[in-house]
Amino acid sequence: MSEKVVLITGGVRGIGRAIALALGERGWSIATCYRTSEHDAISLNEALQKKGVRAISLNADVSIPDVANDLVQQVETEFGRIDALINGAGPYHRVNLLDETVQGWNKMLDGNLNSAFYVSRAVVVGMKERRSGRIINFSMANADKHEGQPFVTGHYIAKAGLLILTRTYAKLLAPYGITVNAISPGFIESGSAPPDELQKMVKNIPAGYIGSVDDGVGAALYLLSDEARYVNGSNLHLSGAWGM
Repeated sequence: MSEKVVLITGGVRGIGRAIALALGERGWSIATCYRTSEHDAISLNEALQKKGVRAISLNADVSIPDVANDLVQQVETEFGRIDALINGAGPYHRVNLLDETVQGWNKMLDGNLNSAFYVSRAVVVGMKERRSGRIINFSMANADKHEGQPFVTGHYIAKAGLLILTRTYAKLLAPYGITVNAISPGFIESGSAPPDELQKMVKNIPAGYIGSVDDGVGAALYLLSDEARYVNGSNLHLSGAWGM
């Protein structure tokens, strides 16, 4: 099979979904996973398959190590390989750190940071054998500033840790022809937040407008392209200069 295969965790909604559709139009085979968004997964697969794209979507909580391993094995069995991994899964909630629960704390770290480690660890086995591959992790635009974040502490720490994980994997995997980079969105109109809340933030964005999922698609397509073969360990801000 000549076409490339991508696995996108959390890829049935928002930016991940838009990337899946864009890559499908470019001849990629698409594998996505979801935890609760079954309706979105079904509609995405139908949209891709109508265009003749090979596509599967699997129910998988990748914050569980064995589930992450099984997901990768299922995709490799179905498609024969995984050429690119996009770690897009990641829960989010707002709560004062003083009111945070152990369960909520662990959910943020497991869902945003540990999941990327688990899936990447499983995927790189085949990539190393083929001596090629692309991994993209989704962080957040101000995570590299290491600021105090009273209301999104666990989520923020996980996204900051994801940047360290990205750079570490980049160093270790570069000799095998594998690149590992991060995309760090700011405010993007992806359907995850009410439009009126997003518009309130426009005054804080130097570019003067909210980003779209198409902006995320463009960033991902670049990092997956041959033109980006020497880009490794980078953190691509997708924020209209917010969070600088």
